[in-house]
Amino acid sequence: MQNILVINPNSSQATTTMMVDIAVEEAPAGVAVSGLTAQRAPLMIVNQQELDASALEVEAAWREVAADNWSGVIISAFGDPALEAVRRSTALPVVGICESSMLEAAQGGKRFAVATVTPDLADAINGKARDLGLAGLFTGIRLTEGDPRGLTADPQALEAALAQVVRRCIEDDGAEAVIIGGGPLGQVALQLAPQFDVPIIAPISAAVRRLVRLMEAAPTAELA
Repeated sequence: MQNILVINPNSSQATTTMMVDIAVEEAPAGVAVSGLTAQRAPLMIVNQQELDASALEVEAAWREVAADNWSGVIISAFGDPALEAVRRSTALPVVGICESSMLEAAQGGKRFAVATVTPDLADAINGKARDLGLAGLFTGIRLTEGDPRGLTADPQALEAALAQVVRRCIEDDGAEAVIIGGGPLGQVALQLAPQFDVPIIAPISAAVRRLVRLMEAAPTAELA
């Protein structure tokens, strides 16, 4: 049995449970999924300061379990906090949900956008597209209005608001794929996908698909 660890850099256990449920649905037979919640991070990361602080919590959480029997690791916040630090600490494949979703969205040279709720993380998202060499395909970020935490507390309002900005990504910006940008937005990403004719990328699901491919290719993936 292979074992995937999903590290939630947000401190919400309910969000971790949601992330694990999504990963379990995407993981193939013979792959188990466990969740690990950052203990001293915000319930939801909404700005660069919180993203930076969460990176330290991700590193600390990983150090506590790094010796356990994992096959791969997912960093499940859209800023991919501590992704490179965790990678440097292990021979296991480690992926972030932002990089994974961008790489998937851009497959075949598709123009892609990000629809999200956190305006104060726009610079981090733009930077990730640039660092991945995808800036030329990235049509940009469309944002919902209002307080991110308040919006995510109302699932129906969240879905409606994100559907509106996804539509603008497609109709106004020419996006051929749209990423729903946020770990806590994982469930609504799945709900939005059937509503549009272009691919709507759920970042947690994209990360599982990428990690499983890396696990299959890595000698270290063959763990008892």
